[in-house]
Amino acid sequence: MYPVPRTLLLFALLAVGASAQTPTDLPPASERGSVLLRGGTVHTVTNGTLEATDVLVRDGRIERIGQGLEAPRGVPVIDVTGRHVTPGIVDAHSHIALSSVNEATNPIVAEVQMRDALDPSDVGIYRALAGGVTTIHTMHGSANPVGGENETIKLRWGTLDPDGLIFEGAPRTIKFALGENPTRVHGRGRGVRPATRMGVEQVYREAFTEARAYRAEQDAARSARQPLPPLDRRLETLADILSGDVLVHCHSYRADEILMLMDVFRDFGIERLTFQHANEAFKVAPELAAFGAGASVFSDWASYKFEVYYSSAYNATVLVRNGVRTSINSDDAGLLRYLYHEAAKTQRYGDLSDDEALALVTINPAWQLGIDDRVGSIEVGKDADLAVFTDDPLSIYTRVDLTFVDGVARFDRARDGDDQRLFVDPDEEITPLPSRSDAHSASCLLGTDLYELAAGE
Repeated sequence: MYPVPRTLLLFALLAVGASAQTPTDLPPASERGSVLLRGGTVHTVTNGTLEATDVLVRDGRIERIGQGLEAPRGVPVIDVTGRHVTPGIVDAHSHIALSSVNEATNPIVAEVQMRDALDPSDVGIYRALAGGVTTIHTMHGSANPVGGENETIKLRWGTLDPDGLIFEGAPRTIKFALGENPTRVHGRGRGVRPATRMGVEQVYREAFTEARAYRAEQDAARSARQPLPPLDRRLETLADILSGDVLVHCHSYRADEILMLMDVFRDFGIERLTFQHANEAFKVAPELAAFGAGASVFSDWASYKFEVYYSSAYNATVLVRNGVRTSINSDDAGLLRYLYHEAAKTQRYGDLSDDEALALVTINPAWQLGIDDRVGSIEVGKDADLAVFTDDPLSIYTRVDLTFVDGVARFDRARDGDDQRLFVDPDEEITPLPSRSDAHSASCLLGTDLYELAAGE
């Protein structure tokens, strides 16, 4: 008698009309599933769209793509005829699954790490899965010129182990911020530099100069076989940025500041850089392309504070047409569920092709995070992070039926229960949130006095 795989049992239950699924029904984060998706329209993103095509998943990886595939013994089959299969959506800028966002006590806090504040019980994870999202870049806030290290996670809903969410092998990344947020938090809020935009630049130049000297002192000690200088966690991280071991993602809006940071990075030999939000990036698209910088933008958010008044819904298209690796992000727990709609807006504003639009929420953000060899497209050998849509993923009428992470169905609309929370605290106080008009302005400032100000408290 052969043992029946757990994933097969789950699909067997589904086939006979199983009851609503709860998070406790889901397998552990370490599970790697197998399944054959049969007969769907497969949007590979990188190799075109394939009609009436099967996708065979074995042990969490895409093993074969083609027509007439047979399921190996023990591998469940799901008929997706008439439906559309896409890569799992990747959000390059999120703040869900965190219990803290800002360490706003110093202009430079490179020593803190968001992985220490991961909250796997955040129901926002499940809601994101309901929108086909499988990977997010959950970030430090924008209170500091140099914030803490971010974390790239897979949405393995069902675990209470924070480490179970970690995207294994993803490059380290860190949050920088330009403009009003750091100048208000530190200049106006605490009376320390930076109080101005030029002060932000000097924070960077002094920090990198100090980090370069710190690393040179370490190298000299190693060469001389002498004891290393005392370890400084902040300078270690800054020095790792200089060596390319930590990728920078920078909150930004204005074109002049985008140019400024690229100049700083050139002076210090830093090559990888992605600008987040970048509302005025369309003004300097050729310069971004020449540097090799990425841009992760909103589709059409604008005018929620003074420095974003000069925005354009054509921003993403202008960047794509100039050869800038561009993504569209959410920076919002609600919008996170509708990134495929945000991508579709670029077909109204700029007439991008289907593949170009889908790339904005799949392969391009994966490239910006350094994980495009694993996710972001449907290719043999890649992780089986997939979404099954009822209709064309760029249609306003579509919805997500199934979302697979590592080949495991972490969201199944057919078994979507009323309460998907992993942890319920009856004594928990509900914190008032700012109005929609203030939502973005405040979301990156959680944990600072200015968040309470934006929230009207």
